[in-house]
Amino acid sequence: MSRPAPRKPEYHKINKDLFVLTYGALVAQLCKDYEKDEDVNTYLDKMGYGIGTRLVEDFLARSCVGRCHSYSEITDIIAQVAFKMYLGITPSVTCNNSSRNEFSLILDKNPLVEFVEELPAGRSSLCYCNLLCGIIRGALEMVHLAADVTFLQDRLRGDSVTEIGITFLKKLDEKKYRRKK
Repeated sequence: MSRPAPRKPEYHKINKDLFVLTYGALVAQLCKDYEKDEDVNTYLDKMGYGIGTRLVEDFLARSCVGRCHSYSEITDIIAQVAFKMYLGITPSVTCNNSSRNEFSLILDKNPLVEFVEELPAGRSSLCYCNLLCGIIRGALEMVHLAADVTFLQDRLRGDSVTEIGITFLKKLDEKKYRRKK
């Protein structure tokens, strides 16, 4: 007698929906606490940075990815493995310059705005999902890579796509982060 295939747990979807709703409430509260969009954007980036510095350990342990040898390879891992693992989406990647240190992640679907129709009134310069930029920047810094990560386009602002830009600045000095024996 054969046993039916085990069902995939649906707790992942429940956790994602809970996160998205909680995130929306967080952004709404920050908009009440701060008058300027720039202050909200900075807060979200700093919060994301803190998450990214911790999340990278979980990512490296669960994904079993090896050492990357190019910025292109790193960006592909972020898009194809990290975004899929944590948000259930796979952004497309484009390289934006000949020196191959500027890339864009194009998000066809952004789960963080699943329940958001538009930016709050009077908040046209709010980067609603700036948390993602901080997460990416924090995680990259923990693997000794300095990067500038910003939203280049956002559907919530009326753009045709949602695009996150990643510019690798330079490799961080590994000696600075090694433990002293």
